[in-house]
Amino acid sequence: MSIFDDFSRFLETRLEEFLKNNPHLELQALLEQLKEQEGEALKLIIEKEGQKKRLESEILSLAEEIQSWHQRVAKAQAAGRLDLAQRAQEREAALLRQGNQLWGQMEAAKQQIANGKTLLTQIRQRKEELQAKARQAQAAQAKANYDTKGWNQTINYSTYNKANDPLEAEFQKWELDDELEQLKRNM
Repeated sequence: MSIFDDFSRFLETRLEEFLKNNPHLELQALLEQLKEQEGEALKLIIEKEGQKKRLESEILSLAEEIQSWHQRVAKAQAAGRLDLAQRAQEREAALLRQGNQLWGQMEAAKQQIANGKTLLTQIRQRKEELQAKARQAQAAQAKANYDTKGWNQTINYSTYNKANDPLEAEFQKWELDDELEQLKRNM
């Protein structure tokens, strides 16, 4: 296993060096990572919202059932059936405990949704910051490429032919005209 660990560390080190030498790629990697985190945060929010709705539905259903058992307790007490009334009260209490548990789960889901939305906002802000940095890096790279363009171009002087150069011909004509003008003035 140590050979694989060493190789893994070697690759990680090389990757880190490569990213440091190519900051625009590092920014792209960070942007991709933020996109993944944004997707995961959205997925979590959607999942928790679904869970919250399911819990709300269960709570409403349970509330109807509790109301039904409450009416049965009153009916059994009115009829003098204390044995049924006591068992109905126990069932009502059990349903209330279950309702409290569901309520707690719903509140936890609401809190997770709020936390997820906060996280999503932070991720999106960070993503915008990185996109701005990426645009700046691209502009700087483009400027650097433009500034060095003239220095990087090579002129092949080995195939330079003075007789076929249009700039050379234009200068010769201009110089000749200039000399003629000076001769005319001197005469």
